[in-house]
Amino acid sequence: MYSKCGDVGAAQGVFDMMPQKNSVSWTSLMTGYGMHGRGSEALCIFEGDAEESENDGSYTLLSNIYANAGRWRDVARIRLLMKKSGIKKRPGCSWVQDKNGTAVFFVGDRSHPQSQQIYALLASLIERIKAIGYVPQTHFALHDVDDEEKNSLLSEHSEKLALAYGILTSAPGSTIRITKNLRVCGDCHSAITFYLYDHRPYEIILRDSSRFHHFKKGSCSCGGYW
Repeated sequence: MYSKCGDVGAAQGVFDMMPQKNSVSWTSLMTGYGMHGRGSEALCIFEGDAEESENDGSYTLLSNIYANAGRWRDVARIRLLMKKSGIKKRPGCSWVQDKNGTAVFFVGDRSHPQSQQIYALLASLIERIKAIGYVPQTHFALHDVDDEEKNSLLSEHSEKLALAYGILTSAPGSTIRITKNLRVCGDCHSAITFYLYDHRPYEIILRDSSRFHHFKKGSCSCGGYW
């Protein structure tokens, strides 16, 4: 709670007083440091613990913090360590349920029969929300590439593909329900919020690995903390 509210110092104090620390507690604190621009401190305190963990989420979190800091050699080192340890990163995926069943999407997925319509609608959606202030948050594209390529990568995230499919197959006024197996991407969260600010006939409920997000009329139930 302290970490998510920005009081990382208080969170650190609570963590230090815990008689037994587990992966959940230090991962939460590491996330807090990373979210509030204190990546170097997170790395100094927690990288040893994370590298000894067998939880793929710990490796991924550490790799993401390195990527946000532009430390691509360290990103490569963590990925190599995962490979040597036999730990595989879970691929992020999102799915939508409708009257036809469940449609599952991965990053850059073009396997769906309606892929062409999904990507066309998504491109139109992104241009529309850019016109009202949406700016792609390229730091969520954790790859050592230029900003143009990062924008392209962000536009193909599974959450956005699921959203486009939901809009394509849902009547105005309905609720689109999306589930993601990992934590929702911050840029995707922003894009969905902007979309519903501009185009209000829908409500969107997105369940990620942390919580439910109820998007309605340009805001989310999480209040920007998740």
